[in-house]
Amino acid sequence: MAATRHKPLIWLPACHRHLDLNDPGGYSVLADRYALAVTALGLQPVLFPMAEVEDVPCLLPLVDGVLLTGSPSNVEATHFGATALSTDLLDPRRDKLTMRLVRESLERAVPIFGVCRGLQEMNVALGGSLHQSLHDRPGMLDHREPENEPLEVQFGERHEVLLEPGSQFAEWAGGPSARVNSLHGQGINRLGEGLRAEAHAPDGLVEGVRVQGARTFAYGVQWHPEWQHEQHPFYERTLRAFADACRAHMKQREEA
Repeated sequence: MAATRHKPLIWLPACHRHLDLNDPGGYSVLADRYALAVTALGLQPVLFPMAEVEDVPCLLPLVDGVLLTGSPSNVEATHFGATALSTDLLDPRRDKLTMRLVRESLERAVPIFGVCRGLQEMNVALGGSLHQSLHDRPGMLDHREPENEPLEVQFGERHEVLLEPGSQFAEWAGGPSARVNSLHGQGINRLGEGLRAEAHAPDGLVEGVRVQGARTFAYGVQWHPEWQHEQHPFYERTLRAFADACRAHMKQREEA
């Protein structure tokens, strides 16, 4: 009996949280909605919860794509020359891993897609910086979600993004703009090296980027396309493009 061909493997970095005060060891966690979206695309999500920086070169050849998920935690400001806010929820283990994972994925031409925190990780890993508290900056929108509302409201469409003409974003949206959700307090300040801004919020904040010169899919978005993506053609087309790149990578890997 012939072996069943496996699905493309997508590395989703785990977050690290203290969920049980009686268990000081902590927990490695992943929000189900990312894994469910990956599965719906015909891909297989995988976790390496104890992966360290030095493991990245060994583990990355095993997968066909990297999805940097959103998280309640923020990228620690020390990574871009600032001081963390006292209110920040931090995840230094994830920071340390993803800074290397971003650079290694681009070097090895592994498809990479950054969502919310993932976009910010891509930017910081490539030498960029972040605004730490957008809602406190004059002229900027409050990009945070209404915390006390149901999830359908928190993840509902909040504002428009303006898309660069001729970009993949405009093609996925089917026009020059799209409505997206918004659930973040930090945002891009200085763009990282090699990143091109191709989607902006009405207040000018960079919300979508492409890695110039990348040999495969290498994009990041500030919104959450994984949320009910089947009901949002823009979200769905974006995720499908990532999935197609991962399938192409798997084919190349198998033929090598």
